[in-house]
Amino acid sequence: MALKGIQVLEIAGLAPAPFCGMILADFGAKVIRIDKASGTDFEDNFLSHGKLSVGLNLKHPEGVEVFKKLTKSSDVLIEPFRAGVMEKLGLGPKTLFQLNKGLIYARLSGYGQEGGLSQKAGHDINFLSYSGVLSMLGPHDSGPLPPSNLLADFGGGGLMCALGILLALYDKSNYGMGQVVDCSMTRGAAYLASWLFRSHHSPLWGQPRGQNILDGGCHFYKTYKTKDDKWMAVGAIEKKFYDNFLAGLGLNAGEVPQYSEFDAANKIISDRFKMHSQAHWINIFKDLDACVSPVLTVDEAVKLDHNVMQNAFDQSKDINAPVPTPEPQLSLNVSQSRAAQTRPPAVGEHSLEVLKTLGYNKEEIFGLAKRKAIFLAYENAKL
Repeated sequence: MALKGIQVLEIAGLAPAPFCGMILADFGAKVIRIDKASGTDFEDNFLSHGKLSVGLNLKHPEGVEVFKKLTKSSDVLIEPFRAGVMEKLGLGPKTLFQLNKGLIYARLSGYGQEGGLSQKAGHDINFLSYSGVLSMLGPHDSGPLPPSNLLADFGGGGLMCALGILLALYDKSNYGMGQVVDCSMTRGAAYLASWLFRSHHSPLWGQPRGQNILDGGCHFYKTYKTKDDKWMAVGAIEKKFYDNFLAGLGLNAGEVPQYSEFDAANKIISDRFKMHSQAHWINIFKDLDACVSPVLTVDEAVKLDHNVMQNAFDQSKDINAPVPTPEPQLSLNVSQSRAAQTRPPAVGEHSLEVLKTLGYNKEEIFGLAKRKAIFLAYENAKL
């Protein structure tokens, strides 16, 4: 496992930081999630398989001291707060670098550590709106439409932060020093959309939102409803694919030229798809190289033969998950990717064992718990 031997502290937060920690855990890092007391805040446990949980009160002096001891033996810290929060806790980079000069201090926030927005609250939709990306997403006859919270939280946030951490670890292998990774989800979302920005005034994006080739505006790159109220996805951009696409529909380029008036073409093709079921169209296009595919539900994607053959989804990481979860698919020939633990941890589940590795004995640990400097999971409470 590529990151075996790397210890990561992940301060519990919402989606982006847990996703970043999940990536590192999936490739072998030991990730210790620093949790508040159970029930004191929303607990995002969806991305915590393969992690340990230590319950710490970072507003308690003794809790801060435990955290500092953990920092000394860790390679990476992921913190999800607005600028200045860690400094107020006495745990900013300057303080922690004095304890561990090799620490990778990853700051994952909405707007970064500097600038007029750095103290402002926000969520994925806000980061997208400030990045300029949101203005480009959605249909032409309504307002901009965010793609769930995929772009800023997970793409521009968690994934970009994980990349920054890996780059910093590589630097450390050469120079022996840690550094701050400042990951702004706003800037990350904009960077993720580099292709959109750079092609914005090209023929691909020369029209208003929702009226371009790749944003659902044209008839050969969009989804169509079938007779049984399911959907087919069409991406027949190149001429050879477009010709095969029309052939599958029983049409020709004389009836629907590729670069004809898009609205009229949309109507013709939409009416054609509504004539038959999704199963019919799957059968028509299964042997046609036309870039046409069914829009599968989550349950259907899990059962698709291709995905099953590639072990794309796995139930074992969390038996309580409503559906099997996606497996990490950066296939490395030498290193495997597999989290060691098969379920998310309870808050404070590993406080006892982790604090023991720091030199605390049982009496000291239960004393800290009694003073509410640390938190133990219920199953540990009577040990």
